[in-house]
Amino acid sequence: MSERITPILMPKWGLSMREGKLSAWHVEEGEVIAPGREIMDVETEKIANAVEAVDGGLLRRKVGKEGETYPVKALLGVLAEKDVAEAEIDAYVANFVTPVSGEDEEAAPTYLTVETPSGRLRYAERPGEGDPIVFIHGFGGDLNNWLFNIDAAAEHGPVYALDLPGHGGSTKTVAMPGLAGLAEAVTQFMDALKLKNANLVGHSLGGAIAMFIALHRKDLVRSLTLISSAGLGEEINADYIDGFVLAESRRDLKQPLQHLFANPDLVSRAMIEDLLKYKRLDGVPQALQGIAATVFPGGKQGDALAGDLAKASVPVQIIWGAKDAIIPAAHAKSVPRARVEIIEEAGHMAQMEAAGRVNELIRAQAH
Repeated sequence: MSERITPILMPKWGLSMREGKLSAWHVEEGEVIAPGREIMDVETEKIANAVEAVDGGLLRRKVGKEGETYPVKALLGVLAEKDVAEAEIDAYVANFVTPVSGEDEEAAPTYLTVETPSGRLRYAERPGEGDPIVFIHGFGGDLNNWLFNIDAAAEHGPVYALDLPGHGGSTKTVAMPGLAGLAEAVTQFMDALKLKNANLVGHSLGGAIAMFIALHRKDLVRSLTLISSAGLGEEINADYIDGFVLAESRRDLKQPLQHLFANPDLVSRAMIEDLLKYKRLDGVPQALQGIAATVFPGGKQGDALAGDLAKASVPVQIIWGAKDAIIPAAHAKSVPRARVEIIEEAGHMAQMEAAGRVNELIRAQAH
């Protein structure tokens, strides 16, 4: 294959993705594309999202057709300079071989488990050089909330994303459902894997956990990136918390989930089904109820950490979706010394809705 030609490939989002539908192109042949530009939309059975250019260059050929489904790593487009002949591009496209699913599985995050005093915790690991980056998801989520971020973050250090107790593939028993207990579970995870001087990235409840660790285990934390974080104010959408905890049917769960995104269409049938299966596992209802009652008593946030964080020395950046319907974006201003970025077109799940920009900020903080 020519070194003067750069392929645009169907991305791989998470371990389970095998194919995706190219639903729309956002660029035309003959355009010069900058790295990070949104070039197409891709839909999977789990979620739809924009695909950003990894490499920059002149778009010479759109190979993938809108509305068609392609396997992961399939050739969708070709970047090449003007002096590359059309015949050379024709030959590249004709000879391109899509890797068979499974050939590059070593490049994907691997689900692992570790035993801790808080129970067995599931995590994904991505190798890298430098200080570790640890992702902590929010209430009712799991490590797959970071499926658009893990690979990008690994460019600046080894990545670890764990499932909190009561969530995902981790133990469903939550002996201490308060913030201190959940933070203790994460520090046990970090101690078990000998992770220190870490860049903690926390979303929602995970942000409050990250702050608690930074305030009580300074040896573990190099920096904080807080995304729509709990712990910075009292207000929270209690209807969302109650609706998520109590939902037992597809219809009951769909409405609270739509509060998570600026674009409610991102809540797919598969997403709802996956969460219903999780909520029906033994121990999960009790875990969620215990955490909600302890961390969000009376429909309010029970832990205020902004004052202590303002006096701490750890570097902090705060990212918020302007259209967050769960925790008010005004909470982003509660730590005056922090670097703050408000993303206008994102909701509570900015790491998914605006993954490219969030990844830039995570990498900059970890650099």
